[in-house]
Amino acid sequence: MALKLEPGTRLVVATHNPGKARELAEILENRFRLVSAGELGLPEPDETETSFVGNALLKARAAAEASGLVALADDSGLSAAALDGAPGIYSARWAGPARDFAMAMRKVEERIEETGSQDRGAWFTSALAVAWPGGPAVVVEGRVDGSLTFPPRGDKGFGYDPIFVPENLDLTFGEMDPAAKDAMSHRARAFAKLKAALL
Repeated sequence: MALKLEPGTRLVVATHNPGKARELAEILENRFRLVSAGELGLPEPDETETSFVGNALLKARAAAEASGLVALADDSGLSAAALDGAPGIYSARWAGPARDFAMAMRKVEERIEETGSQDRGAWFTSALAVAWPGGPAVVVEGRVDGSLTFPPRGDKGFGYDPIFVPENLDLTFGEMDPAAKDAMSHRARAFAKLKAALL
């Protein structure tokens, strides 16, 4: 069976984060009619997997089953070389229940300082999963490498964007025009693979 998504399909985006929902809509080039899990009042599943791919799949399947719609989920996070890849899949958890990313960015800085490491290497990973209710699923992963900078810079984007400078650039994701970020982000790279698979 060839898995294809027709333009105009109603998709549920398995997120309660408005910033992520907006970014996914832009990356999807508004081809689909998107509704977020938050808007539908769907419960957030416990992210019990140990990888981005595992968690994206878990969220997509949960949203597809709960809504009866094809579901798209993203699991993404920031990994710092000095912290052996942390916060990684726990990136959102570091921000706490209030999703306080200013606090989370301070925590990253403090933890790196505690290690004494001068290594500021970091990368963002995004796994994207599409699941059909009661049916198959497709999952892909994208990554963008760069370095961390403190204090945070810029008020665009969301999450850890203000401390991440992508390779060969001087601006943080938080300072970049959203369209420029969308053209080269971890999510964009994952979506390019997804597009090749599904569209």
